[in-house]
Amino acid sequence: MPTKRSTKASRKKDEPWEKPPPKKARHTKLSPRSKAAAKAAAKRAGRKYPSLVDNMNAAKKQRARKTKAKD
Repeated sequence: MPTKRSTKASRKKDEPWEKPPPKKARHTKLSPRSKAAAKAAAKRAGRKYPSLVDNMNAAKKQRARKTKAKD
């Protein structure tokens, strides 16, 4: 019979602020457009300022726009 895993323990390991930084990290300086998107996401979630996750999502979308423009 398989044992039940605690979702709390496995989820905590997956949190970005709990993980060590990658060895070869991509550093993305947010553009004004991306900063505005992160601030808007924070406001929709009821926060005064963007969290790490808001900034990560904005950077991810910025990189996607950049690679799409190259193609």
